[in-house]
Amino acid sequence: MLKIGVLGAGHLGKIHLRLLQQSEKYELVGFYDPNQENAEKISKEFGYKHFETIAKLIHAVDVIDIVTPTLSHYKCARAAIKSGKHVFIEKPISNTVAEAEEIIALAKEYNVKGQVGHVERFNPAFIATKNMIENPMFIETHRLAEFNPRGTDVPVVLDLMIHDIDAILSVVQSPVTHVSASGVSVISETPDIANARLEFENGCVANLTASRISLKNMRKSRFFQKDAYISVDFLEKKCEVVKMKDAPENPGDFDMILQNAEGVKKQIYFSNPDVNHNNAILDELESFAHAINTDTEPVVTLEQATEALRIAYQIIDCFKK
Repeated sequence: MLKIGVLGAGHLGKIHLRLLQQSEKYELVGFYDPNQENAEKISKEFGYKHFETIAKLIHAVDVIDIVTPTLSHYKCARAAIKSGKHVFIEKPISNTVAEAEEIIALAKEYNVKGQVGHVERFNPAFIATKNMIENPMFIETHRLAEFNPRGTDVPVVLDLMIHDIDAILSVVQSPVTHVSASGVSVISETPDIANARLEFENGCVANLTASRISLKNMRKSRFFQKDAYISVDFLEKKCEVVKMKDAPENPGDFDMILQNAEGVKKQIYFSNPDVNHNNAILDELESFAHAINTDTEPVVTLEQATEALRIAYQIIDCFKK
């Protein structure tokens, strides 16, 4: 089993600690949190070993799980990688693209693996449909959340929209050629609502909306491609696929047939792929263990996470124009 330690014991850090304690792929050695009072409370309540310094924790493990505020991702990753440790980093990979690129360079130099916590890649509804998403030409995403002060230290693009940026980049195998966006600050110092349009070299267009001051929670994506429409509800973990095929000569009474202006008839049929419910956070952590143990590429690489961050900052730059 791989020995792992967690940096950061806030809301998400505590979830990681609990899941790693349950995992059969890792041995949870302990954690570090700069808030001594919080660290002692967690250690006493759950029995996790609290390390006095980051350096001592890094020395005791094979893998470091970085669940600290984004501003400290680079510093923590740098320390771990330079000690020859593999790193799992919560999204976004770092605060700047330059920091992310240095993390990539360091990981190559010290021959360690890195994975970033873009957890929606492990959402069971996305997993159930991903192989059906083939060359989408229009994508629409809505990620709406009720207001929560946690996370408002960064723009909504880095807090919420980056999930959808990463998911889109994982299915559109073409470079982004143009980005346009608008954002509005309502409560926070940075935009709370944002809309972005990504245009790809192959002609695909993606329209993304994110809000953290919504009256309801929503996390939906729709993918449109030739003869198919695929809907993924990341929140409810449901999906639907609507496909079209040439209509039979003698359709049945209950067949749904459409005829276009040219007289071409298509039959529409619906399917709801099986969704195998999982714990996405545990799955992403254990997939990283698999990548380390088999010396294979992680599901969400440092390079992919850096590209998502790069696009996110191009969107944020549009707000300043």
